[in-house]
Amino acid sequence: MSYTLITGASSGIGREFVREFARRKSDMVLVARSDDKLRELGAELSPSGTPDIHICAEDLGDPESPRRIYEYCRERELRVGLIINCAGFGFAGEYGSMPLKELQEMIQVNMAAMAGIIRLFLPGMIAEKRGGIVNISSVGGFQGIACLGLYAATKSFIITLSESLHEELKDKGIKVIVVCPGYIETGFHARACQHPEHSLLPVSSPSVVVRASIKGLLKNKLFVFPTFLDFLLVFLQRFFPRAAVLKTAAFLAPLKSSDCQVF
Repeated sequence: MSYTLITGASSGIGREFVREFARRKSDMVLVARSDDKLRELGAELSPSGTPDIHICAEDLGDPESPRRIYEYCRERELRVGLIINCAGFGFAGEYGSMPLKELQEMIQVNMAAMAGIIRLFLPGMIAEKRGGIVNISSVGGFQGIACLGLYAATKSFIITLSESLHEELKDKGIKVIVVCPGYIETGFHARACQHPEHSLLPVSSPSVVVRASIKGLLKNKLFVFPTFLDFLLVFLQRFFPRAAVLKTAAFLAPLKSSDCQVF
Protein backbone atom coordinates (compact mmCIF):
# COMPACT_ATOMS: atom_id res chain seq x y z
CA MET A 1 0.00 0.00 0.00
CA SER A 2 1.36 3.41 -1.01
CA TYR A 3 0.59 6.74 0.66
CA THR A 4 0.59 10.30 -0.62
CA LEU A 5 2.30 12.76 1.72
CA ILE A 6 0.87 16.29 1.44
CA THR A 7 2.39 19.26 3.27
CA GLY A 8 0.40 22.45 3.84
CA ALA A 9 -2.62 20.14 3.82
CA SER A 10 -4.92 22.22 6.05
CA SER A 11 -5.55 25.09 3.65
CA GLY A 12 -5.29 26.46 0.11
CA ILE A 13 -3.75 24.33 -2.60
CA GLY A 14 -2.75 21.62 -0.13
CA ARG A 15 -6.31 21.17 1.09
CA GLU A 16 -7.59 21.00 -2.48
CA PHE A 17 -5.06 18.23 -3.20
CA VAL A 18 -6.39 16.37 -0.15
CA ARG A 19 -9.96 16.65 -1.40
CA GLU A 20 -9.03 15.46 -4.87
CA PHE A 21 -7.03 12.48 -3.65
CA ALA A 22 -9.83 11.56 -1.24
CA ARG A 23 -12.19 11.47 -4.23
CA ARG A 24 -9.70 9.12 -5.85
CA LYS A 25 -9.68 6.94 -2.71
CA SER A 26 -5.94 7.46 -2.26
CA ASP A 27 -4.44 6.84 1.18
CA MET A 28 -2.70 9.92 2.58
CA VAL A 29 -0.48 11.39 5.27
CA LEU A 30 -1.50 14.98 5.96
CA VAL A 31 1.04 17.48 7.31
CA ALA A 32 0.36 20.97 8.67
CA ARG A 33 0.67 22.88 11.93
CA SER A 34 -2.99 22.69 12.93
CA ASP A 35 -3.90 19.28 14.33
CA ASP A 36 -7.54 20.31 14.73
CA LYS A 37 -7.93 21.44 11.12
CA LEU A 38 -6.28 18.28 9.82
CA ARG A 39 -8.48 16.01 11.95
CA GLU A 40 -11.60 17.90 10.92
CA LEU A 41 -10.63 17.53 7.27
CA GLY A 42 -9.83 13.84 7.68
CA ALA A 43 -13.14 13.16 9.42
CA GLU A 44 -15.02 14.98 6.69
CA LEU A 45 -13.36 13.18 3.80
CA SER A 46 -12.99 9.73 5.32
CA PRO A 47 -15.81 9.13 7.85
CA SER A 48 -15.66 5.37 7.26
CA GLY A 49 -11.88 5.09 7.22
CA THR A 50 -11.61 4.87 3.44
CA PRO A 51 -9.31 6.21 2.20
CA ASP A 52 -6.86 5.73 5.05
CA ILE A 53 -5.85 9.20 6.25
CA HIS A 54 -3.09 9.76 8.80
CA ILE A 55 -2.62 13.07 10.60
CA CYS A 56 0.92 14.30 11.26
CA ALA A 57 0.73 17.75 12.86
CA GLU A 58 4.11 19.43 12.46
CA ASP A 59 5.40 22.98 12.23
CA LEU A 60 7.75 23.00 9.25
CA GLY A 61 9.36 26.08 10.73
CA ASP A 62 11.11 23.68 13.12
CA PRO A 63 14.32 22.32 11.53
CA GLU A 64 13.67 18.90 13.09
CA SER A 65 10.19 18.54 11.58
CA PRO A 66 11.24 16.66 8.40
CA ARG A 67 12.92 13.99 10.53
CA ARG A 68 9.85 13.65 12.76
CA ILE A 69 7.58 13.33 9.72
CA TYR A 70 9.80 10.61 8.31
CA GLU A 71 9.88 8.76 11.65
CA TYR A 72 6.10 9.05 11.95
CA CYS A 73 5.70 7.22 8.64
CA ARG A 74 8.47 4.71 9.32
CA GLU A 75 7.11 3.70 12.72
CA ARG A 76 3.66 3.08 11.22
CA GLU A 77 5.09 1.35 8.14
CA LEU A 78 3.50 3.87 5.80
CA ARG A 79 5.24 3.64 2.44
CA VAL A 80 5.22 7.09 0.86
CA GLY A 81 5.11 6.83 -2.91
CA LEU A 82 4.14 10.42 -3.72
CA ILE A 83 5.18 13.67 -2.03
CA ILE A 84 3.25 16.88 -2.67
CA ASN A 85 5.05 19.88 -1.20
CA CYS A 86 2.52 22.69 -0.83
CA ALA A 87 3.64 24.30 2.43
CA GLY A 88 4.97 27.83 2.07
CA PHE A 89 4.36 31.47 2.90
CA GLY A 90 5.62 34.94 2.05
CA PHE A 91 5.71 38.53 3.29
CA ALA A 92 5.60 41.80 1.44
CA GLY A 93 7.92 44.56 2.57
CA GLU A 94 11.32 46.13 2.10
CA TYR A 95 14.03 43.58 2.72
CA GLY A 96 16.01 45.92 4.99
CA SER A 97 13.05 46.12 7.38
CA MET A 98 12.14 42.43 7.36
CA PRO A 99 12.26 40.88 10.84
CA LEU A 100 15.06 38.32 11.04
CA LYS A 101 12.69 35.79 12.60
CA GLU A 102 10.38 35.95 9.58
CA LEU A 103 13.31 35.67 7.19
CA GLN A 104 14.63 32.54 8.90
CA GLU A 105 11.18 30.94 9.11
CA MET A 106 10.50 31.54 5.41
CA ILE A 107 13.81 29.95 4.46
CA GLN A 108 13.07 26.98 6.71
CA VAL A 109 9.47 26.39 5.61
CA ASN A 110 9.75 27.20 1.90
CA MET A 111 13.13 25.60 1.21
CA ALA A 112 14.84 23.62 3.96
CA ALA A 113 11.80 21.60 5.07
CA MET A 114 10.87 20.72 1.51
CA ALA A 115 14.44 19.68 0.67
CA GLY A 116 14.72 17.66 3.88
CA ILE A 117 11.47 15.78 3.36
CA ILE A 118 12.46 14.83 -0.18
CA ARG A 119 15.91 13.69 0.97
CA LEU A 120 14.52 11.45 3.70
CA PHE A 121 11.86 9.70 1.63
CA LEU A 122 13.78 9.51 -1.65
CA PRO A 123 15.92 6.44 -0.87
CA GLY A 124 12.76 4.37 -0.41
CA MET A 125 11.44 5.48 -3.78
CA ILE A 126 14.76 4.74 -5.45
CA ALA A 127 14.83 1.27 -3.89
CA GLU A 128 11.38 0.52 -5.30
CA LYS A 129 12.13 2.25 -8.61
CA ARG A 130 8.89 4.19 -8.50
CA GLY A 131 7.51 7.34 -6.95
CA GLY A 132 6.59 10.94 -7.57
CA ILE A 133 7.40 14.41 -6.25
CA VAL A 134 5.23 17.47 -6.85
CA ASN A 135 6.74 20.77 -5.75
CA ILE A 136 4.57 23.89 -5.72
CA SER A 137 6.55 26.95 -6.80
CA SER A 138 5.26 30.10 -8.52
CA VAL A 139 5.67 32.23 -11.61
CA GLY A 140 7.27 34.56 -9.06
CA GLY A 141 10.24 32.21 -8.96
CA PHE A 142 11.44 33.14 -12.44
CA GLN A 143 12.57 36.63 -11.49
CA GLY A 144 13.12 38.87 -8.50
CA ILE A 145 10.15 40.89 -7.25
CA ALA A 146 10.68 44.16 -5.39
CA CYS A 147 9.21 43.97 -1.87
CA LEU A 148 8.75 40.21 -2.29
CA GLY A 149 12.43 39.44 -2.75
CA LEU A 150 12.93 36.56 -0.33
CA TYR A 151 9.67 34.90 -1.32
CA ALA A 152 10.67 35.01 -4.98
CA ALA A 153 14.12 33.65 -4.09
CA THR A 154 12.63 30.68 -2.23
CA LYS A 155 10.43 29.87 -5.20
CA SER A 156 13.49 30.04 -7.47
CA PHE A 157 15.15 27.51 -5.18
CA ILE A 158 12.19 25.16 -5.61
CA ILE A 159 12.39 25.47 -9.38
CA THR A 160 16.13 24.81 -9.52
CA LEU A 161 16.03 21.83 -7.15
CA SER A 162 13.09 20.35 -9.07
CA GLU A 163 14.93 20.70 -12.37
CA SER A 164 17.95 18.95 -10.93
CA LEU A 165 15.94 16.09 -9.43
CA HIS A 166 13.87 15.66 -12.57
CA GLU A 167 17.04 15.04 -14.57
CA GLU A 168 18.74 12.99 -11.84
CA LEU A 169 15.80 10.66 -11.23
CA LYS A 170 14.18 10.32 -14.65
CA ASP A 171 15.83 6.94 -15.28
CA LYS A 172 15.08 5.63 -11.79
CA GLY A 173 11.31 5.43 -12.12
CA ILE A 174 10.64 8.62 -10.16
CA LYS A 175 8.69 11.54 -11.58
CA VAL A 176 9.50 15.09 -10.46
CA ILE A 177 7.49 18.12 -11.50
CA VAL A 178 7.40 21.76 -10.42
CA VAL A 179 4.10 23.62 -10.55
CA CYS A 180 4.24 27.36 -11.21
CA PRO A 181 0.89 29.08 -10.71
CA GLY A 182 0.14 32.78 -10.76
CA TYR A 183 -2.33 34.28 -8.28
CA ILE A 184 -4.50 31.71 -6.54
CA GLU A 185 -7.48 32.12 -4.19
CA THR A 186 -5.89 31.04 -0.89
CA GLY A 187 -5.19 32.42 2.56
CA PHE A 188 -1.59 32.98 1.46
CA HIS A 189 -2.19 36.54 0.33
CA ALA A 190 -3.49 37.81 3.66
CA ARG A 191 -0.39 36.60 5.49
CA ALA A 192 1.85 37.93 2.73
CA CYS A 193 0.14 41.35 2.90
CA GLN A 194 -0.80 41.02 -0.77
CA HIS A 195 -4.05 42.26 -2.28
CA PRO A 196 -5.17 40.09 -5.23
CA GLU A 197 -8.15 42.39 -5.80
CA HIS A 198 -5.65 45.04 -6.94
CA SER A 199 -3.91 42.73 -9.38
CA LEU A 200 -4.13 43.30 -13.11
CA LEU A 201 -3.97 39.52 -13.53
CA PRO A 202 -6.83 37.05 -12.99
CA VAL A 203 -6.97 35.02 -9.78
CA SER A 204 -7.50 31.27 -10.22
CA SER A 205 -8.96 28.67 -7.85
CA PRO A 206 -6.81 26.00 -6.18
CA SER A 207 -8.68 23.32 -8.14
CA VAL A 208 -7.10 24.66 -11.35
CA VAL A 209 -3.66 24.04 -9.88
CA VAL A 210 -4.53 20.54 -8.69
CA ARG A 211 -5.98 19.41 -12.02
CA ALA A 212 -2.98 20.73 -13.94
CA SER A 213 -0.57 19.14 -11.46
CA ILE A 214 -2.09 15.69 -11.79
CA LYS A 215 -2.02 15.89 -15.58
CA GLY A 216 1.59 17.05 -15.49
CA LEU A 217 2.60 14.29 -13.09
CA LEU A 218 1.12 11.58 -15.30
CA LYS A 219 3.22 12.88 -18.19
CA ASN A 220 6.26 13.61 -15.98
CA LYS A 221 6.22 17.12 -17.41
CA LEU A 222 8.92 19.11 -15.61
CA PHE A 223 7.19 22.51 -15.66
CA VAL A 224 3.47 22.74 -15.05
CA PHE A 225 1.76 26.08 -15.64
CA PRO A 226 -1.87 25.82 -14.47
CA THR A 227 -3.12 28.45 -16.94
CA PHE A 228 -1.97 29.64 -20.33
CA LEU A 229 -1.37 33.11 -18.89
CA ASP A 230 1.02 31.64 -16.31
CA PHE A 231 2.99 30.06 -19.15
CA LEU A 232 2.87 33.23 -21.24
CA LEU A 233 4.21 35.44 -18.43
CA VAL A 234 7.29 33.24 -18.13
CA PHE A 235 7.74 32.57 -21.84
CA LEU A 236 7.72 36.25 -22.79
CA GLN A 237 10.57 37.02 -20.41
CA ARG A 238 13.09 35.67 -22.91
CA PHE A 239 12.24 38.47 -25.35
CA PHE A 240 12.74 41.42 -22.97
CA PRO A 241 15.72 42.94 -21.15
CA ARG A 242 16.03 41.76 -17.56
CA ALA A 243 15.47 45.28 -16.24
CA ALA A 244 12.11 45.39 -18.01
CA VAL A 245 11.18 41.99 -16.61
CA LEU A 246 11.90 43.13 -13.05
CA LYS A 247 9.92 46.35 -13.45
CA THR A 248 6.97 44.44 -14.89
CA ALA A 249 7.04 41.90 -12.07
CA ALA A 250 6.98 44.68 -9.46
CA PHE A 251 4.18 46.44 -11.32
CA LEU A 252 2.03 43.31 -11.53
CA ALA A 253 2.51 42.32 -7.89
CA PRO A 254 -0.73 43.12 -6.00
CA LEU A 255 0.86 45.37 -3.39
CA LYS A 256 -0.05 48.71 -1.90
CA SER A 257 2.67 51.28 -1.42
CA SER A 258 2.28 50.92 2.35
CA ASP A 259 3.07 47.22 2.10
CA CYS A 260 6.70 48.03 1.46
CA GLN A 261 6.98 49.58 4.91
CA VAL A 262 5.78 46.97 7.41
CA PHE A 263 5.41 43.21 7.83
